Amino acid sequence: MQPEHGNLLAGVPAGAAQEIFEPLLQRPGLRIERIVSNGQASPEGFWYDSAEAEWVLLLSGSAALEIEGQPGEHRMAPGDWLHLPAHCRHRVAWTGAGQPTVWLAVHHAV
Repeated sequence: MQPEHGNLLAGVPAGAAQEIFEPLLQRPGLRIERIVSNGQASPEGFWYDSAEAEWVLLLSGSAALEIEGQPGEHRMAPGDWLHLPAHCRHRVAWTGAGQPTVWLAVHHAV
């Protein structure tokens, strides 16, 4: 078996019209992906509600999440991480438009 490798910040697409979700590693009960946002936000009224838990790290750019039942926005800067339990409804309030926002998301079974 050969090791797999890459660079999370290589080839980051700037100015894409949609968020880009790139799977990096998938195993039973585990999915790791790079997400690149260029000023996108969740559509009005849309909430993520996953059966998996999610740990997310902001690598570059800026963003804010809204978490159902919590007041205000959870602002994120490079280096900030957040663990969202399964079925923790959340949405992306905004991502910075000045540069790509790059996330590392780890989805895992509970």
